[in-house]
Amino acid sequence: MGVGVLGISYGSRFACIADTLARSGQKVKLFITDKQLNPFNLRLCQLTGGEHVVIPGLEVPKIVEFAKTHENEIDFGILGPEGPGIAGLRDAIENQTRIRMICPTQRYFIERSKVEQRELMERAIPKANPKFRVFDSALLKSEEEAREEFYRWLDEIGEEVAIKPDAPATGKGVGVWGDHFRSREEAFREFFLPNLRKGKVIVEEKIEGEEFSLQFLTDGRNLIPTPAVRDYKRAFDWDLGSNTGGMGSYKDVGNLLPFMTQRDWEEAVEIGERIHSALQGGESRPEVRGVMYMAYIIGKGGVKVLEINSRWGDPEVMNILPLLKQDFVEVCFRWLEGRLTRLEFEELASVVVYATPLSYGGYTTYTGPAKVDLTGAEKLREEIGDRLRIYPGSMELRENGCYALGSRTVACVGIGEDLEKAREIAYSAVRRIDGPLRHREDVGLPEYIRRSVERVRRLRGVP
Repeated sequence: MGVGVLGISYGSRFACIADTLARSGQKVKLFITDKQLNPFNLRLCQLTGGEHVVIPGLEVPKIVEFAKTHENEIDFGILGPEGPGIAGLRDAIENQTRIRMICPTQRYFIERSKVEQRELMERAIPKANPKFRVFDSALLKSEEEAREEFYRWLDEIGEEVAIKPDAPATGKGVGVWGDHFRSREEAFREFFLPNLRKGKVIVEEKIEGEEFSLQFLTDGRNLIPTPAVRDYKRAFDWDLGSNTGGMGSYKDVGNLLPFMTQRDWEEAVEIGERIHSALQGGESRPEVRGVMYMAYIIGKGGVKVLEINSRWGDPEVMNILPLLKQDFVEVCFRWLEGRLTRLEFEELASVVVYATPLSYGGYTTYTGPAKVDLTGAEKLREEIGDRLRIYPGSMELRENGCYALGSRTVACVGIGEDLEKAREIAYSAVRRIDGPLRHREDVGLPEYIRRSVERVRRLRGVP
């Protein structure tokens, strides 16, 4: 009879999840709700005998109605983007249907508030927290009072800070000293005040170091880590420009990245376990079920946490799932039943490179035709096989072809025996995509990695 899966999709992240489900040894039928007519997801739904539907706003009531229509065919659901989860998707689907969801309930969607994240970490493992202070617009009577309080905090911890909005902004509302502002007044005017007008703001010490992320799976009882990944947030090469949703990422062979030690890995896992335990409240809690994405930085003081999210990373999931040895559908059933065990991955490296619109990240203004042709990249995939994956994201299928929308258009995933080979495959593919797109050239670049290694050694005082 097969297994029916409900998918809530936006971007290349879910195309990868859907692909991994479709590759199961079991017969899978995919029922996907999407923000636009994603050609990859549409084809998978057609091939598996499921259904694809476009819900531009991914509104929870509309998703629930779609789920009800196919309730008797669907065994479980997986959420891709965080928006519907924050809006209570799991609560609504599980209350109104028999479908179980792999994502937390609304209460446990931790990215709802960066303030709550910092407060949770302060309770669970304060050594992982940078110095921080929360500013609440409801408690500050005027702009002048806000400026005075902000400056007083800078007097205490120094000028080099990061300013973050309380609400999720996928990194795009964050301002960092030296990158986005170079004076107190600029920091106040350009980042602190605009974010304060929306509610609460966190101002925390800027930590010099190297970033990485771990993606944990939790069934509410067991917490399973996956290998470390390095994301490239900035719009341009060598980490210049504004923050984006992520321009690419790499994973080395094994669990570690080149600039990490085994102790860094163990410290990161311990932090994840302590935070997970605090979320659980010391008992099994199925409401937490889902992915716990942890963004870390290695600095002088060890491993610190930059942020936590309740979903797979984008693009980081694409470094991980294509290397999973186990059948992903079987993993999902164990996930739902509270029986998660250690995951096994191929001893390979992976590199993800995003092709994006020319206007993405502030590169240039472009208002011309946005038609995209993947033929060249797809021909390469036919030659290379599964060592190359191509996942359309913010791309729409129309009567006369595919068109790039406003966000990251398509991800190319290269898989190889080492980073150099994985990188060669990913870039060979992205350069064969025809259309008004751009990409970063330094994802997984040896010179970039050497710089990361040298920075960590310098911070640790290692010659």
